[in-house]
Amino acid sequence: MHDPHDPCVRVRGAREHNLKGVDVDIPRDVLTVFTGVSGSGKSSLAFGTIYAEAQRRYFESVAPYARRLIHQVGAPKVGEITGLPPAVSLQQRRSAPTSRSSVGTVTNLSNSLRMLFSRAGDYPPGAERLDSDAFSPNTAAGACPECHGLGQVHRTTEELLVPDPSLSIREGAIAAWPGAWQGKNLRDILDALGHDVDRPWRELPADQREWILFTDEQPVVTVHPVRDADRIQRPYQGTYMSARRYVMKTFSDSKSPTLRAKAERFLTSAPCPACGGSRLRPEALAVTFAGRTIAELAALPLTDLAGCLVARDETARVLTEDLTSRIAPVLELGLGYLSLDRSTPTLSAGELQRLRLATQLRSGLFGVVYVLDEPSAGLHPADTEALLTVLERLKSSGNSVFVVEHHLDVMRGADWLVDVGPRAGEHGGEVLYSGPVADLARVPQSATARFLFDRSPAPVRQVRTARGQLEVGPVTRHNLRGVTAEFPLGVFTAVTGVSGSGKSTLIGEITEDLTGVERLVSVDQKPIGRTPRSNLATYTGLFDVVRKVFAATEEAQDRGYGVGRFSFNVAGGRCETCQGEGFVSVELLFLPSTYAPCPDCGGDRYNPETLQVTYRGRNIAQVLDLTVESAAEFFADTPAVARSLTTLLDVGLGYLRLGQPATELSGGEAQRIKLAGELQRGRRGHTLYLLDEPTTGLHPADVEVLMRQLHGLVDAGHTVIVVEHDMSVVAGADWVIDLGPGGGDAGGRIVAAGTPTQVASVAGSATAPYLRRALPPRQA
Repeated sequence: MHDPHDPCVRVRGAREHNLKGVDVDIPRDVLTVFTGVSGSGKSSLAFGTIYAEAQRRYFESVAPYARRLIHQVGAPKVGEITGLPPAVSLQQRRSAPTSRSSVGTVTNLSNSLRMLFSRAGDYPPGAERLDSDAFSPNTAAGACPECHGLGQVHRTTEELLVPDPSLSIREGAIAAWPGAWQGKNLRDILDALGHDVDRPWRELPADQREWILFTDEQPVVTVHPVRDADRIQRPYQGTYMSARRYVMKTFSDSKSPTLRAKAERFLTSAPCPACGGSRLRPEALAVTFAGRTIAELAALPLTDLAGCLVARDETARVLTEDLTSRIAPVLELGLGYLSLDRSTPTLSAGELQRLRLATQLRSGLFGVVYVLDEPSAGLHPADTEALLTVLERLKSSGNSVFVVEHHLDVMRGADWLVDVGPRAGEHGGEVLYSGPVADLARVPQSATARFLFDRSPAPVRQVRTARGQLEVGPVTRHNLRGVTAEFPLGVFTAVTGVSGSGKSTLIGEITEDLTGVERLVSVDQKPIGRTPRSNLATYTGLFDVVRKVFAATEEAQDRGYGVGRFSFNVAGGRCETCQGEGFVSVELLFLPSTYAPCPDCGGDRYNPETLQVTYRGRNIAQVLDLTVESAAEFFADTPAVARSLTTLLDVGLGYLRLGQPATELSGGEAQRIKLAGELQRGRRGHTLYLLDEPTTGLHPADVEVLMRQLHGLVDAGHTVIVVEHDMSVVAGADWVIDLGPGGGDAGGRIVAAGTPTQVASVAGSATAPYLRRALPPRQA
């Protein structure tokens, strides 16, 4: 029998993903950091095993009816876990982006502010007291009736809808209309209505042009299509829809991001004239607190908002104290530059996770395990110190804090370290060490120990000389006010500064139109695909070559199989039961539907006939299951495949499987896949590479591998610009542009620009003290 007061979480026989039957004991009520190189299995242990099991146990205690409403994770592959308390997960996943979700809604601070205005606001004489809902733009009671609480109104003009008035309607003058048969249908209806569709647009009478583009009428007319010789087309009843109506309907109703984006090109957005962009009804905007409306307070940086909350009476005092205490943890986590009305889609994954963390600090939970996914991602070293204080507070409230992390300062601040490795993928999946931080030094096979305890100075690197300048600006956007920056060409430049100082805004202004930019490659962390059908092999173009290799085998040629036969996206070679997905949705009577491997192909995605074709003893499904590292050996003498695989190995992705779905890849992995895709292309003149925090999610050992590649690009004559918080990367740069000094309104200007040594000695820079520590003694 297990001791109910066991002080440890004990994991036995964990086999999730690449874990090799792992046994590990982790003490409760301490700060534990899980570390190891990217792909070693640390997230599989912390999230895929420990958190997943805590979730599963919680769901089992819930009534079957309620279980239907909750997205469930499957049971993890583990022998048993004992001593496991309830768990709360804070991962770097983005919630579905919606313009109605904001900093205020994520943190629940908006609720408190609305209550303050409802109970303690200054109302105009004779005005009725409003319920707190009346101060929300997301409710019918509060939303401005003109813009429905969005703050923006979308309009269109003839110039946007018809960019080339020399064309006739038949030639496609109305660019906003859909293509293919739907556009032809609208043109045929206009023809049937008696409009001249062959006359240049500009020659049509003004009243006709106005009606065609902007009418709200939807007349129905009988259309007699022009007959094609090879098919009979019968008359049909067609309904007309004006160009404006079509664009507005697509923009507001379409589920397709591509169609919405196309419709948006024909719209201009402006602040709503009724509410001035505040999103609220006039009655709510007539109420003030401290002389400001709720919209004005919501637009202030949180640091300033906290300073405005001065109570005048007892009711206000209770409410302002509650609001101030809720704002405090957000400020502590270095997010004081955000305002309550800042929309969620504009936040980085790191900012979003820290906002959730700040909310948890106020929740008062104790006795739970918090499992966090790289909370230091996107954090300046100055903000990392505040993060450690917050994690310490969660622990001292009586909780266990499990953190998957690569940041050395977070590791040093831990009570317990679980190091997974020794390497990635099939070469990882073992717990090398579990214990107090200091004793990891005695584990020779640990990649982490070398960086955590090796205090020998970094080698002094020769700073490269620029061969020209790229001038950006003056930029006035977000918190940048007329900022001009000079980026040297032909060298490695790091852009630094605390969170919210304006780094991403500044490099976002670098475009191919600028003098000095021949070719621009921006490598971001957006996913390489939104469905499991997109994977590493399809994205890099590797799969096209692999399919050709299979189609060229004697067996395939005897059977008459072409390249298409080996695609799981089209009928022919794929398994039709699962349509090439590899899994099927299983409907359970009163539980949510779940996914199971396809009963016919067992997850292979192909039909049996296709799988009978082999190349060097492996079928196409087995090849997709190879890791990049294994595939590099397997295809060593196929140059087109080997080149792609070598670049993936060069950026440290040898552990990924060729068929690994895009949905399973982290932002950092997606960014490195894109970089590998770029590296395998033939060099075409001078290229400027732009990377936003390329080391996010990377172990220091992987950072070394990535930096070798980026410095190699510079040595080959290209320019590399990175936004970066990792001081080891900044110390190895040729040039540093430091923004700040703070975030939000306290930032937005260049504090220092120069070599790392020069920037390290600038007094007003928040980066300087941390950069000094990272520089070799002779340079610091």
